Amino acid sequence: QVQLVESGGGLVQPGGSLRLSCTASGSTFGFLVMGWYRQAPGKERELVAEITSGGSTNIADSVKGRFTISKDGTPNTVTLQPLYLQMNSLKPEDTAVYYCNVRTGQRGSSRPLDYWGRGTQVTVSS
Repeated sequence: QVQLVESGGGLVQPGGSLRLSCTASGSTFGFLVMGWYRQAPGKERELVAEITSGGSTNIADSVKGRFTISKDGTPNTVTLQPLYLQMNSLKPEDTAVYYCNVRTGQRGSSRPLDYWGRGTQVTVSS
């Protein structure tokens, strides 16, 4: 089991910055990918950015150059570590609930497990 708690959301003006944090606890198995997703009203949840245990990142085109994903701790480990999303040059279209995600393996199965936090609201408005 994995527990995730997001923080750092809020109201910010266009062009402003926010830093989201995700505190993770629990156990993982085999592999680990941590990421941020977002869901705007009336839209499907979408990937914002993800980072593997080895440090490789995948950033959505819509936020590339503005958002940075990072995590604390020792690289190349499947141990859960604090996860961050630095968001700069925010736009109104970035308004959404942002969710922390962990994807990991499970013993005795090839199917990965996905865990989600409850989300934190980010509103970009003047």
